[in-house]
Amino acid sequence: MGMTSELRRDLALYTLVRIGLVVVVALVLMAFKVPLLVSLAVAVVVGFPLGLLLFRDLNRRVTTGLAKRGETRDAERDRLRAQLRGEEHED
Repeated sequence: MGMTSELRRDLALYTLVRIGLVVVVALVLMAFKVPLLVSLAVAVVVGFPLGLLLFRDLNRRVTTGLAKRGETRDAERDRLRAQLRGEEHED
């Protein structure tokens, strides 16, 4: 059972924009002569809440998609457990 293509797309896009945000923040800091490792550390810390604010809709789509996937997996697991117990499971 795999992820839907829409969830895959949203998850990949969300990952790329979050990494891009960290890179942009790090580059801005490096433009002000902040060392690379310090810039990356600050960018990761600052990028987390900033990404939640900037990419709110994309975050919501990913979260919703993952929740639906979890519900589907739970239902399938319950169905399989009922089958193993010899029960009839209504869909």
